[in-house]
Amino acid sequence: MVGFFGLALPGVSVTLVTLAARCQGEQRAATRLLILNARKLKQLMEIIGVYNFKGGVGKTTTAVNLAYRSASEDWPTALWDLDPQGAATYLLRRERQATGAAKELIRGEAALRDVVVATDHERLDLIPADFSYRRMDVHLDKRPDATTLLLKLMRPLQAKYACLVLDCPPGMSLVSENVMHAADALVIPLLPTPLSARMLEQLFEFVTARGWSDVKLLPFFSMVDRRRGLHKQTMAELRARFPAILATEVPYGSDFERMTARRAPIESYAPASPAAEIYRSLWREIDGRLTSLSSARAARAAGGPGAAAAGAATAVAGAADVASEGELVGSPWSSGRA
Repeated sequence: MVGFFGLALPGVSVTLVTLAARCQGEQRAATRLLILNARKLKQLMEIIGVYNFKGGVGKTTTAVNLAYRSASEDWPTALWDLDPQGAATYLLRRERQATGAAKELIRGEAALRDVVVATDHERLDLIPADFSYRRMDVHLDKRPDATTLLLKLMRPLQAKYACLVLDCPPGMSLVSENVMHAADALVIPLLPTPLSARMLEQLFEFVTARGWSDVKLLPFFSMVDRRRGLHKQTMAELRARFPAILATEVPYGSDFERMTARRAPIESYAPASPAAEIYRSLWREIDGRLTSLSSARAARAAGGPGAAAAGAATAVAGAADVASEGELVGSPWSSGRA
């Protein structure tokens, strides 16, 4: 029996993989390589926003560590620090700017690629925070495309990057609406407290009311102390109410606080530490849920003719959707974006 798998993407030459059934292991490996190479060639950029209404919940720590993990997975990655406080910029050993970039970007007088800087980490670049971002809402509010403009600014980055991580400021604003509209996944660090339930309800309602069905809301528990009864009770209750909550929990501990002193992603200086493994686990969950492409890869890796056929069918169906997109951005299987 002969099996084959092809992925049709615009502008990408398709390699046909044909192998005998006795070489299923090699077929799976070749198919995975085909998908990875096709994605790299076309740079189908996934956009991951890290967001919460509240500050002090571990957003920046999460954004920096996820961006590093993405880059470590061989994806060219950029992190855009949208918070005028510039914590992510600081952690990556770069300086917050004060150039008035917010107005220039929104007026079309500058492009994001013009403000990208390299970091000390391979395949990881940074769009530094700018103090003018504190007024970005004011500038956006003057635009007819006030809730979609940032996505348009991000689109040219797909020529270079496979993943864009957005470190969002707290609060509900036009900036956060732009992030929700643009993102393939919204990663939401949750403190295990009763107020988190209210925040999560409001966020789900907000996204649903706007019909943004293609953004995956991926909450996870952050700064967890399992010695505290309230934390354990709250987590159990929220998991029952919100099945989308990820299994990975980020505990409260000195390893995570030390990151601020080291000014580097945890995995870059302590790769064998429990803290680094926690972020690897979090990344695996996010990557596994993010796109149909990940589902196709997982189906192929699981083995068996049925799984292989299902994976191929999913990927080919997704590829047809990609071919119909005028401008590719975000997950190759996303739809309904302005």
